[in-house]
Amino acid sequence: MKKSLLALAALTAFAGVASAQSSVTLFGVVDLSLRNVKNDGGAVKSLSPNGMGSSRLGFRGVEDLGGGLRAGFWLEGDVDASVGQSAGQSWQRRSTVSLMGGFGEIRLGRDYTPDFWNHTVFDPFGTNGVASSLNIWSTVGNAATTSVRANNTVGYFLPGGLGGLYGQVQVAAGENVPGNKHLGFRIGYAAGPVNVAFAYGKTDLAPANGDWKRMNLGASWNLGFMTLMGYYVNGDGANNREITQYLLGGVVPFGASQLKFSYTKSDAKGGTAAQNAQDATQLGVGYLYSLSKRTTLYTHFARVSNKSGATYTANGPGGAQAAGKNSTGYEFGINHTF
Repeated sequence: MKKSLLALAALTAFAGVASAQSSVTLFGVVDLSLRNVKNDGGAVKSLSPNGMGSSRLGFRGVEDLGGGLRAGFWLEGDVDASVGQSAGQSWQRRSTVSLMGGFGEIRLGRDYTPDFWNHTVFDPFGTNGVASSLNIWSTVGNAATTSVRANNTVGYFLPGGLGGLYGQVQVAAGENVPGNKHLGFRIGYAAGPVNVAFAYGKTDLAPANGDWKRMNLGASWNLGFMTLMGYYVNGDGANNREITQYLLGGVVPFGASQLKFSYTKSDAKGGTAAQNAQDATQLGVGYLYSLSKRTTLYTHFARVSNKSGATYTANGPGGAQAAGKNSTGYEFGINHTF
């Protein structure tokens, strides 16, 4: 009897929330893999999240305000199923509120920066797992907290129906904290087999250090039997330090399976001789098998080759890494979306 009353109370509470919205959706991803990362200091085996996709839990809703105007919210946080998120749940992946209509979307809150998107959209591994292109990306010592997301943002997104044209512009208030103030934009075209996008972002650092700037261009082309993709990224900041990264990769679908591959190269410039030698390359390969539309088995392998000043590693816990030493990683996992 007590369980029935509790269930009824929970359903009544949810119905009260849902009735105030045109729609409310609970969504998420649970992704875990058996991972092995070997660095100079030895190998570490682990059960790790985010091998194929970022594990998350989220709520999103839209309310029809009439006259073509809608209001919406999006709350999304990380989930680490390997430990049950022992530190507690937060919503730092995305927490935004929006007004949407024929004019596009005005979005406020914590969100991805426009100049991050090309990293993940045009990476066959989606910047996840041991073969993520972010493994050998760095802000080369510049204290920019906006490399992936930014707090206190106001953004505008172009509406759909513009013949494949899409874009956004975003401003993040620094609130007197160096490294938080950000301005960025992204403009792209996606129609038929082609998707191409250009993005630029600038983050204000401490007054003595100037700005951290990032510019990137990414593209993909669906050839039918495979999709080729790649990008070019350049970042520069204090002390004339600079990093350039190139990626070329692809996805080959066949039946319920996919083959993925990528080659990524990072080149650092400026600073000391050791900092100038922080160059690296990464080779990644992967295989996916879809058990259903929601559940996928996967395996990935990556090898990071560091030059004399670099200490990059395959994504995940591993032994200590000395400069100039290589790193390898592989994983076998399962990804479920809901």
